[in-house]
Amino acid sequence: MTNTTFEGLSDQRTVSTGMTFLLAAACGLIAANIYYAQPLAGPISEALGFSPQATGLIVTLTQIGYGAGLLFLVPLGDLVENRRLTLAMIGVATLGLLGAALSPHALPFLLASLFIGVGSVAVQVLVPYAAHLAPEATRGRVVGNVMSGLMLGIMLARPVSSFIAELSSWQTVFFVSAGAMIVLALVLRCALPPRVPTTKSGYGELLASMAKLAMTTPVLQRRALYHACLFGAFSLFWTTTPLLLAGPEFHLSQGGIALFALAGVAGAIAAPIAGRVADRGWTRPATAFAMLAVAGAFLITHLAPAGSKLALGLLVAAAIVLDFGVAANLTLGQRAIFALGAEFRSRLNGLYMATFFVGGAIGSALGGWAYVQGGWTLTSWIGFALPMAALVYFASE
Repeated sequence: MTNTTFEGLSDQRTVSTGMTFLLAAACGLIAANIYYAQPLAGPISEALGFSPQATGLIVTLTQIGYGAGLLFLVPLGDLVENRRLTLAMIGVATLGLLGAALSPHALPFLLASLFIGVGSVAVQVLVPYAAHLAPEATRGRVVGNVMSGLMLGIMLARPVSSFIAELSSWQTVFFVSAGAMIVLALVLRCALPPRVPTTKSGYGELLASMAKLAMTTPVLQRRALYHACLFGAFSLFWTTTPLLLAGPEFHLSQGGIALFALAGVAGAIAAPIAGRVADRGWTRPATAFAMLAVAGAFLITHLAPAGSKLALGLLVAAAIVLDFGVAANLTLGQRAIFALGAEFRSRLNGLYMATFFVGGAIGSALGGWAYVQGGWTLTSWIGFALPMAALVYFASE
């Protein structure tokens, strides 16, 4: 199918339920690759001989690879046939997953982690692809449904890897995911219609144009900064709550912490809701609601005595509300930037994701520092301040 046919059809039909489900499932499975190692850092470090100082690299290298892919590979979605590009990236991720599972010591594992991160940016080719496939009237709904799959993958990755490792070994987690990637690639190869972009620029021009887009696109600038604040709060929350739950106040086991992480999955329902809201033109009030939800999530954790059953229940509620707000704002932002033009959607998406990914990294770092310095009290107030900063900036729109 030529690009002309693809784009023409997208204005005349809706995306089938089956195709939407496939894209959502693909995004979830691929995105999960980035997060499997987070709860396994201890066992991996012990098995492969990482020094205590180097253990953090287990997660950091995957994030570095993902960030590099966002900036240097995702823009190729505006230049290279999208299905072929997606399959190539999934292949890179599969090699990384197998390399991680088979690593005899630290250095090969870190190199494999880098490949896992680079290949996992396939998900950010598929999201603009879904936007291309959908007609304008239902684009928010389709993107929201696909994003719900991505958010489910992110939220389920940690508890799933914990449970698999508890039943078998940490290597099994990577073997299982590699197998899933192979099956997924075969399914996508058969099911996805090709899309050939119309951009005629070379790769160098493509990258250079990203700087211009970043400097001259106010919608992108605002939506990226809004979500950088919210994703920073999200990363801060999920970096520090396992420490809080395992500490003297709650004494939860790793299994208990994994169950707690499952609570946040409920927040993924926000993505399709936000997409439908955006299609009706209600993006502005929905954005304010999302920001207030994330800020409120941190406030409600202070409504009960520390360590009580009520406090644990409120922490679960906070996880659901926070993930709801973050998922909603992510979808609202992508709906807004995808409306700017089909010819540079992949570049806009790469810039959007890279910006708030930096916000997430800053949030994780702030969370670790704040928890050591002032426990959950200081950490939660920093988490509250991040979405409030976004709300103040949003008020000037």
